[in-house]
Amino acid sequence: MNKQEVEFLSEEVEMLMQERAMLLNVAGAAAVLISHVTVKNLSPEVVASAEKLSEALNVLREETLQDALDTLHGEVK
Repeated sequence: MNKQEVEFLSEEVEMLMQERAMLLNVAGAAAVLISHVTVKNLSPEVVASAEKLSEALNVLREETLQDALDTLHGEVK
């Protein structure tokens, strides 16, 4: 691997790490939002969307969801 390829891969890894951090923040915020939702106060359309979001969060590995919550709490403090 030449120097240019190494630099390119390094930039790609950095970009992916930044993207992961942003996605963890979004997932953490979504998890907190879902945890505070009271279904009886929502329209059926919003309930359907909240269920989809909840299902998406439920398929995350526990470690990933914990990282997301930790990321969110780190930024709130």
